Amino acid sequence: MKDIFIIGSRGLPAQYGGFETFVEKLISHKVSPAIRYHVACLSDESTGKHFDYKGADCFTVNPPKLGPARVIAYDMMAINYSLKLIKKEGIQAPIFYILGNTIGAFIVHFAKKIQSIGGILLVNPDGLEWKRAKWSKPVQSYLKYSEKEMTKYANLIISDNRGIETYIQNTYPWSRTTFIAYGTDLSKTTLTAEDTPVRDWYQKWETQEKDYYLILGRFVPENNYETVIREFMKSSTERDLVIICNHEGNAYFDELRQITGFDKDKRVKFVGTVYDQDLLKYIRNQAFAYIHGHEVGGTNPGLLEALAQTDLNLIYNVDFNHQVAQETALYWNKEDGNLSQLIDSVDGQVSFEDLGNAAKANMKENYTWEKIVGEYEDESCLSCFTATTHAFTSLSAYLCSGNESSKTGDTEYQCCFFSVR
Repeated sequence: MKDIFIIGSRGLPAQYGGFETFVEKLISHKVSPAIRYHVACLSDESTGKHFDYKGADCFTVNPPKLGPARVIAYDMMAINYSLKLIKKEGIQAPIFYILGNTIGAFIVHFAKKIQSIGGILLVNPDGLEWKRAKWSKPVQSYLKYSEKEMTKYANLIISDNRGIETYIQNTYPWSRTTFIAYGTDLSKTTLTAEDTPVRDWYQKWETQEKDYYLILGRFVPENNYETVIREFMKSSTERDLVIICNHEGNAYFDELRQITGFDKDKRVKFVGTVYDQDLLKYIRNQAFAYIHGHEVGGTNPGLLEALAQTDLNLIYNVDFNHQVAQETALYWNKEDGNLSQLIDSVDGQVSFEDLGNAAKANMKENYTWEKIVGEYEDESCLSCFTATTHAFTSLSAYLCSGNESSKTGDTEYQCCFFSVR
């Protein structure tokens, strides 16, 4: 039995996005009976309460309410609780998979504890969190330092975007990395144009199928709402710009209104959130085009969903996005007039079915959850990396026992961390 402790998500069942959805899918699509997951779950009530979720051992952690620092305390407490559980139950060679770099500034202490009991420390850095505009300069500096420390002490950095992996390799040449993508749902909506939820939504927002450009994502400056809105307002299209986001009560909404004047353009429609996932798929599928402005990286779940559902995707041209969409989308940059000209150039065309089919084929080949989970479990697909002996002296027996590819000296290890021999 291989015991894997997942630290850093808010827990199960998934009620948010990103890491929480990843953990849910990893658990739900598990194939190997020889893997047992232990998942830390953020709680406001207690620490150490266990419950089963789809076969995973979930345990609650209630960190003190320290504002933004609470997430650091959460990860620390989750690791410490896991170490106590490992000792109590006599678990051998555990795997710790930490999601995000939040705890990085303190990781050396925990890395030594984990590796002293024959464990392995794996880290998924997510994107470039330290670049987010919401963080003050001191917090950004902390997050950048944490990112660096994680690369020093993790046995392996797992990036869900090849652009992020390249960034890690170039910025921290000592790091040991691999790439395993994030996944998405390829199923189509069950709703039709005649269904009441569909007609009610379109009537409420006074738009119709194929007559709107769509933005859907976290309502933050680094997703380039300002650029997209300004450029859309410059364009000649008579279609709407439908923006699905949680904008109500957000100071950024008032700031955008003041600097762009979007409230004077009847085409720009902030419609709030849509929680009905089937309806959301229909809205995506029936958009004339989806506009993606994310620039902090890595693999954004919303981009995957758009590529799986929408024929025409207009994507901000950074490496993280290009690594995902490849040549199945059209790209724009922040130069004045670039996006507005792109909108005008596509607006008169009737169909982008060829691009849509290529995007869906890309998603089906590379981004299904079945494929992603298979790569985490299948030793033939995962964790082949090169390292010198000093970095893996305590891990080589665990990772590579019985593996004919392992050597000594300047060592090349062909390894897998979720496989069980």
